[in-house]
Amino acid sequence: MTLEDYILEHISPEHPYLYRLYRATNIHLLRPRMASGHQQGLLLKMLCQMIRPKTVVEIGTFSGYSAMAMASGMERDGHIYTFEINDEQEDFTRPWIENSPWADQISMIIGNVSELLPTMQLPPLDLVFIDANKRDYIAYYRLLRPMMRPGGWMMADNTLWDGHVTDPAYDRDAQTIAIRDFNRMLAEEAARGDIDVNILDLRDGLTLIHIQG
Repeated sequence: MTLEDYILEHISPEHPYLYRLYRATNIHLLRPRMASGHQQGLLLKMLCQMIRPKTVVEIGTFSGYSAMAMASGMERDGHIYTFEINDEQEDFTRPWIENSPWADQISMIIGNVSELLPTMQLPPLDLVFIDANKRDYIAYYRLLRPMMRPGGWMMADNTLWDGHVTDPAYDRDAQTIAIRDFNRMLAEEAARGDIDVNILDLRDGLTLIHIQG
């Protein structure tokens, strides 16, 4: 038994709808590993239960697993706006969202978040989850930070990038460079006391960011 299998046997069971979604993701989509999966999805749920966000923005919907995992831990008056730039993803993902137990809490928006989000009149954001083009992480952060309430939270996925962030063999890889730059920027802001940052060694790396003011 692998350590991952052991963990999955000793944590809360996966919601049946999310189980079916994850299975369909692996059967029908390329790069199914992009979906959060049960362990990370459960963490997202539990973080939402702790933070109790009312307004959430997610960048990078993919199959919708992470959005639905977060919604499963939110109160009924909370809402997630999830942005997906790849319009070919819509045919798979939108029916899964609209037929889910959390359909009224999730709005899937197709298009470029950098163009669309500034035109939307949303309340200050309580929680943000960044899981899209790694080269744009710094741009996403700078876009979203002013929209957040003091004390809000951000999460960024894939911030260890399969260990490439410490591997000199990837020194010329654009996505690795971008993730390194993002991690460095956060560390510098944390050193100034503007934010608290922690990187969890979970799957491909999950960074938690607490906005101080």
